[in-house]
Formats: sequence, C-alpha cells, structure tokens
Amino acid sequence: MREQIITRDMVANPKSAYGDKKASTRHFITQRLTGAINIAFLILLLFVVVRLAGQDRPDMVAVIGNGWIGIPLAILLVIVTIHMRNGMRDTLEDYLHGRLYRFAMLKNTLFCIIIGLVGVVSILKLVFWG
Repeated sequence: MREQIITRDMVANPKSAYGDKKASTRHFITQRLTGAINIAFLILLLFVVVRLAGQDRPDMVAVIGNGWIGIPLAILLVIVTIHMRNGMRDTLEDYLHGRLYRFAMLKNTLFCIIIGLVGVVSILKLVFWG
C-alpha cells in the first residue's frame, strides 16, 4: 500500500479528498455517540462513586453486584474503552505516520481490548457470582 503525500495545495483545495471518507465519518459519529453516552452514564457513575465513598469491600461487592448497577457499569466500561481508543487514534494520527502509526494503533487497540475485557469480566463476576 503506497502512502499518499498530502501537500499544502491539497489541503487548501476544498475539492481534494484524501483518506477513507466512510471510515472518517464512522469515526466521527462513533466519537460523538460514545461521548454523549458517557455523559448520560455520568449520573450512574456519580451515584456509584458517592455510594461507595468510605465503604469497605463487602459494601462495594453488594453495590456493584446488584444487576441494576453492575450491568450498566459494564456497558459503560465498554463504551468508555471505545471512546478511549478513538481519542488516542486522533492523537496518534497527528504525531505518528506509516509503520510506526500502525504499530502504535495495534498497541492502542490491544490495550483497550485488554482493559475492557478485564473490567467487564470483573464486574460481571461480581454481578453473577458475588
């Protein structure tokens, strides 16, 4: 795959197109949707943080082990990791190029998958097995 060189003239011309239009639109929409969902889940997250402030482990297990709290918290964690991956992608696109960018994106994606899986499995373990 040959990398396209973006010049100042290409950027100045509003009719020039570079990059994958569908992927860019999907990324834009995903970033906005996950951000909006994060704001909507903020109330749940604040409730959990305030409820667990100063509590010991059995109280934490009881609160997060409640299906009405734990399952939305697991969904929130998945959405946050998707949002985190997309946000890091924006930063990596600005500063890295070529093979180094692809390698950094691989590491970013693996990190987000690992964080999401470990977090969701931990929360669901509390919900279903206490």
